[in-house]
Amino acid sequence: MLALRLMRGARPAVQLRRLLVALASAGTGFLLLCALGHAISHPEDPSGALLRLAWCLTPLAATVHFALAVARTDPGTRPRPGLAAIGLGPARLMAVSATTTALSCTLGSLLALLFFLHLRGDLTGMPFDGAAADFLAAGAPLPLPAALTLLGLVPAIASATVGCVLRPRDDRPASAKEEARSYGRFGAYGRTAARETFGSYGRFRAHRPAGGRAAGAAPGPARGRTPQARASESTLTAPPAEVHQTEDLGREALPTLREAPKGLPWGIAVLAAGLTVEAYANRHGTAPAAPLPGGLAGAPSVLIGWLLTAVGLALAGPGLTHLCGRLLQSTHPGALRLLAGRVLMSEAARIGRPLGIVCAVTSGIYAMATLYDPTGPEVGPLTTLGLLLVTSCTIATLLTAAVEAKQARSDTTAALLRLGAPATMLRSAAALRAGALLALFGPLTLVVAELAALPLTS
Repeated sequence: MLALRLMRGARPAVQLRRLLVALASAGTGFLLLCALGHAISHPEDPSGALLRLAWCLTPLAATVHFALAVARTDPGTRPRPGLAAIGLGPARLMAVSATTTALSCTLGSLLALLFFLHLRGDLTGMPFDGAAADFLAAGAPLPLPAALTLLGLVPAIASATVGCVLRPRDDRPASAKEEARSYGRFGAYGRTAARETFGSYGRFRAHRPAGGRAAGAAPGPARGRTPQARASESTLTAPPAEVHQTEDLGREALPTLREAPKGLPWGIAVLAAGLTVEAYANRHGTAPAAPLPGGLAGAPSVLIGWLLTAVGLALAGPGLTHLCGRLLQSTHPGALRLLAGRVLMSEAARIGRPLGIVCAVTSGIYAMATLYDPTGPEVGPLTTLGLLLVTSCTIATLLTAAVEAKQARSDTTAALLRLGAPATMLRSAAALRAGALLALFGPLTLVVAELAALPLTS
């Protein structure tokens, strides 16, 4: 009930993102049901049915990734002060976020089932003059347990992934955790920052009152001092509040830098391994054994190479984004390049992986478009639906990650505006970041796409 109330009271932008998750779940569920229909109508070809079901794993992974990105940007399940007092701690909010994701995906699965039954003619007459009867098994009864099992994959996997990623964790370093677990003097939990001797709290004149003098200390001869001495003493003892406020704003205006992502060497290694496997398949002329969507054909080693290439781009994305931010700040940067580079470096882990996945999907689509033969078999509606679903989910995931990054740096943006930074400077920094990422990832995507298509063009 709490998850339903939070879903109902969300803003229109949040509701739109949840609706997109439901639509993605509906598309994936429909592809799974079509694979089931093909297996029912072609019982003599179990390998073909299993291959169709295996190709549904890519839309399933894209949908789950998109659902996770939407759950991370949900403001209704974000920890806020005072929620733990009413029983909404981090663990409870994680459970609410997983339940919300499950409800959105379940709605999409129900829509997929209704549409599938409508195309089969179970609800009304057979639409489209029975053109879809081949892969829907319209003349055979639909096994309801198998259909419900397939439809339950997306909600179950998506909610489990959200619960695993958003689970409460202790982000403190190991030294801080060990310090918190240790016991201090007289059974006090944890140690203080400065070690003090016994009896320091009860020593005479140990504490200073609000006025700044020790208790019981005699006031100094203020009358015998010159006005310059009294002014300097007041400056030293009580600095102006405006100085502290300006220093605090300056610290807030700088984005918090984190250490560089450590997945760049692994990503480059996996990417090189994938391209090597594809080149090996091209050199030895392996016979095509696994049909690809759209009437293409490829060897199993080529498919493994494509998979390794996609994983390598996803692993190398955060490191490449961090490197792009570092390059922006090189060679005596100005305020604009410095701000854009610092933001890219601080957000590399958040937007780098979705950006790498978008590059992998784009390179795969480019390779398939290069290999497509107009005189060959036409691309079917299910292949088109799968390509649209994967492309839309990856792009929507990247945009959602950009929204999450904007929410994370809201304090930095507010501090810059309070310091007098013009709004045009912030927009120029955003455009500079987008241009730098496009200049780095665009040629990389084209090179990977050409190398991925090379084994099948020879």
